[in-house]
Amino acid sequence: MAEIAITAEKDVVRPVQINARRLAAGAGWAVDEVVCSCGPVDRPYDEQHDDVVIALVTGGTFQYRGSGSNGREMMTPGSILLGSPGQAFACGHEHSIGDRCLSFRFAPEYFATIADGTPACDRRRVFRSLRLPPIASLSPVVADACAALAAANEPAWEEIGVRVAAHVLHADAALDPDPRAITSNMISRVTRTVRMIEAHPAGDLTTIRLAREAGLSPFHFLRTFAKVTGVTPHKYILRMRLRHAATMLAAGSNRILDVALDAGFGDVSNFNHAFRGEFGVSPRRYRQRRS
Repeated sequence: MAEIAITAEKDVVRPVQINARRLAAGAGWAVDEVVCSCGPVDRPYDEQHDDVVIALVTGGTFQYRGSGSNGREMMTPGSILLGSPGQAFACGHEHSIGDRCLSFRFAPEYFATIADGTPACDRRRVFRSLRLPPIASLSPVVADACAALAAANEPAWEEIGVRVAAHVLHADAALDPDPRAITSNMISRVTRTVRMIEAHPAGDLTTIRLAREAGLSPFHFLRTFAKVTGVTPHKYILRMRLRHAATMLAAGSNRILDVALDAGFGDVSNFNHAFRGEFGVSPRRYRQRRS
């Protein structure tokens, strides 16, 4: 799907590819893999959600602004974009180029059957938040959805979508949105570190190294990163590595030790402990269930 965006250069129009690959669809629901190539020269433009949208960010970073919001949310791998029908929004890439999302769309009537009895569901605005950070309660369904992208057989996308929506509703109801605005400078600094983490997920990602990349003292980096992403750097890196491991476990037959090392864990014992703590089962049991 090709769209036209006005760049920051006067009187220049540049074609920007936003490719949406339909993975599956049914009565009242659909799921797409969306790849965007927008960058800093592309101005954000206003759009509107027609359906209930839950988009899992699988790669890249961008800024998301919704109607009624004074600030912007930074979207990073593992975070979840939320959209209500009729809600105006804009996405921007002021500090980086490109992103990838797994986007679930639900007709309002269909979504109402999932949300029945959930306190978060409001007929005027479905979600309280614009974004959910990569928090522990969402890790299992996010990992399952990401693993489904790499599955050799045809995933049960409607079932996955319903599970994602149900977990998202409960997480949104339990999360208190932070009213404090996030500045462009904060987003710029954290974007550099998130892109560094994404490029070298198994690297030696110490606090000192990440703070240096952001141009901040370690103390201010920890505060800024948590404010912008919603989680601490340690939790962000741990969950990114565990999602990567879960995808490898579901899609291949590599040894558990090889998966652990490839995901950035120093030894299999530490990996097993972290994996069980995040997903509630051992890596071996996780693979058996997905098989």
